[in-house]
Amino acid sequence: MTSSPLLGSVIGGPKFVLRLEGAVLFVASIALFAVQGQLWWLYPALLLAPDIFMLGYLRNTKLGAITYNLGHSYPAAAAVTALGFVIVSPVTIAIGAIWFGHIGWDRMLGYGLKYGTSFKHTHLGDLEKNKTV
Repeated sequence: MTSSPLLGSVIGGPKFVLRLEGAVLFVASIALFAVQGQLWWLYPALLLAPDIFMLGYLRNTKLGAITYNLGHSYPAAAAVTALGFVIVSPVTIAIGAIWFGHIGWDRMLGYGLKYGTSFKHTHLGDLEKNKTV
């Protein structure tokens, strides 16, 4: 029995490319972090910090998807990184790089932006049914 993809999710070659882009973003974030001269323990210590945006799921799935997507899309990470460049703060740039790294890590592993129907329904597919690339 073959299951059909979640309506609105990416399949096939484009899904592979999006996951590859996630890997590239993760590696690039490590490079950006490295040139900021920060202590290396900071990267793994803060890598999962954006998952605080999952707290919306404590209320309901719809709010959870909204808050999760705010913390797992590029604009907030870009704003923090840009602020770091504007105020010439290597630590702020490093935090932005880590945030981008978290997003890249998630996308590389297949965790995409969420739909309000279930935590497992993402733009990269249904996490429950779609265990492969």
